[in-house]
Amino acid sequence: MPKTPPPTVGFLLHDVARLLRKRFEQHARDSGLTRSQWQVLAYLDQNAGIQQGALAELMDVEPITVGRILDKLESCGLAERRPHATDRRIWQLYLTEKARPKLTELRALGDVTRSEAFGAISAADRKQLLATLGQMKANLTAACQMPVAERQAHHG
Repeated sequence: MPKTPPPTVGFLLHDVARLLRKRFEQHARDSGLTRSQWQVLAYLDQNAGIQQGALAELMDVEPITVGRILDKLESCGLAERRPHATDRRIWQLYLTEKARPKLTELRALGDVTRSEAFGAISAADRKQLLATLGQMKANLTAACQMPVAERQAHHG
């Protein structure tokens, strides 16, 4: 039996995120959409009118990947590309009304998945976990804006 290193925050976060995605995919298997397609729908719900490049950046994938997903969602009637009002080179992305019931389904599947993940963890502990993770995200976002040498000088 191979030995596993003691868990670190990075490994634990990676594993929890991977298992959340895996479990969500199990729940969503009969929905007719992939997790990536669900993800695009969720982002478009929060960012109506976004451009493909900006959406790709949000999702941390290549624009061509988002383009393929959008092609599929358009063919299903769930999303649409609309020309920009003043710049004909720009396409803005929107959900269609047909996507609304799918988003309701998405949220329900997410609720079930999160409920399974949290199990018997108390509401107070859930709130603390989210606060801690939010602070870690803010810390790392700030750190990523600063060159490494400058960062070390601040904490050296």
